[in-house]
Amino acid sequence: MIWKELTDEGQLETIKAESKQTPTLIFKHSTRCSISNMAKGRLDNMADTDSATFYYLDLLRHRSVSDKVATEFNVHHESPQLLLIADGECVYEESHNGIIPAEILIEIAQRVQKTA
Repeated sequence: MIWKELTDEGQLETIKAESKQTPTLIFKHSTRCSISNMAKGRLDNMADTDSATFYYLDLLRHRSVSDKVATEFNVHHESPQLLLIADGECVYEESHNGIIPAEILIEIAQRVQKTA
């Protein structure tokens, strides 16, 4: 898994633009939460991630960015939380134990098919 760090609110415009070409995911992570650490571990071990771009947000260090993500993509803030952005909008959102790599890969594949 190759993560791009999300550290600045301005990156959200880049993410929206990227998502028009490639499915883009944002993982909001709390480094103090065992469930969040478990979810990140699952994502780190996820196979076949070449067809999407993955952003990592340490929400404890960048709380204002986390708040902007919730506002910008019209989702309720949770942690851990995974958002799939396609065509500039959040099209899939999951949190806690619902962050399941097999389901995420299905969602990514569906988005890739739509853009092909």
